Amino acid sequence: MGETRVLVTGASIAGPALAHWLHRRGAEVTVLERAPGLRPGGQAVDARGVAKDVIRRMGLEEAVRAVRTETAGSHEVDADGVVLETQLAEDDGGDGHIAEVEVLRGDLARVLHDDVRAHVEHLFDDRVAEIVQDAEGVDVVLAGGTRRRFDLVVGADGLHSALRAMVFGPREEFVRHLGLVLAFFTVPNEFGVDRFALDHRDGGRWAGLRPVPDASRAIAMLSFPTDAYDLDRDVEAQKRLVRERMAGFGWQTDRILAHLDDAPDLYVDQVAQVVMDRWRRGRVGLIGDAAFCASPMSGAGTGLALVGAYLLAGELAGAGWDPEAGFAGYERRMRGYVEDNQLMGRLHVQMITGAEPSGPDGSAAPDMDELMRLVERAVRGPELPDYADLPDRRPSSA
Repeated sequence: MGETRVLVTGASIAGPALAHWLHRRGAEVTVLERAPGLRPGGQAVDARGVAKDVIRRMGLEEAVRAVRTETAGSHEVDADGVVLETQLAEDDGGDGHIAEVEVLRGDLARVLHDDVRAHVEHLFDDRVAEIVQDAEGVDVVLAGGTRRRFDLVVGADGLHSALRAMVFGPREEFVRHLGLVLAFFTVPNEFGVDRFALDHRDGGRWAGLRPVPDASRAIAMLSFPTDAYDLDRDVEAQKRLVRERMAGFGWQTDRILAHLDDAPDLYVDQVAQVVMDRWRRGRVGLIGDAAFCASPMSGAGTGLALVGAYLLAGELAGAGWDPEAGFAGYERRMRGYVEDNQLMGRLHVQMITGAEPSGPDGSAAPDMDELMRLVERAVRGPELPDYADLPDRRPSSA
């Protein structure tokens, strides 16, 4: 019997991380990405607690640290720029509000891609057009016309996962809007941003500036409440919405908005979570934001992706690549970690918007002791098996 063939859709964070571990466990992996190449830049993402352990197990700690933003901390400021509160990257052992391991999404994607590109097939500028599965495998037709058969398919294609829609159902069944829209884009660093991020919050709105390794640039972040968001990829409508909702906010907001038309990497989307009872249907599974997005306000997307990749590959290989047993083990180990971080994301949104804090399904919000325990669980994450009895084909020796 040959190697188990796995198709992974999406080449951002969860996809290449999963490809790393699937390859090490002995699978033949293909990564499919609808974009023509890796997307550079993007927002700063964090690795905390258990996610740092996964990075070490991947052998990528040095490479990831080499592309850190080296943000020293954050200042919360008032409308006049007066510092109200400061948080440091070294707080809470490097796992606080500003994580000690903070990188741009695009830089982390590049590190992960470089790690697996010699051992994993990559197909860019293509996507799944048709997918049909049976008891023995999955037949996939790509938009470019190629027909392939795989043993397993895993969707790692983000909040708006096309694979999820094709196999599990329309996005409305799983995506829960949390009442905020988030926009971010690169701006010239005319604001004097150094190693400290700057945040101004008031009345449910938020404007921030983030340092990046290139000191001539900064990342602007804007957020505002809204009941609905359906502008999709209409960029001009997105810009109008951002300008309208952030008008009159003060601080540096007008100067930030002046760069909106020139932004090379504008991203505007709803702050949302993906909530699913199951992350598998037959031989097709989901990982990362496609399965359990906790929203950018959780600060946990990278950790969920990295930990999920480690556990999914380990559980599948440990089950002899049986999808029912492998996906069930993955869900069992991940579910509590996901739910804790999704609750963190919802509580953060409630804090920003001034809504009455509440737990899942409108239950009472955790008290301070419960909240501290929640934070600890969300950062510490699940126990990571060492999978010592499984094949470990490290990329460096493959």
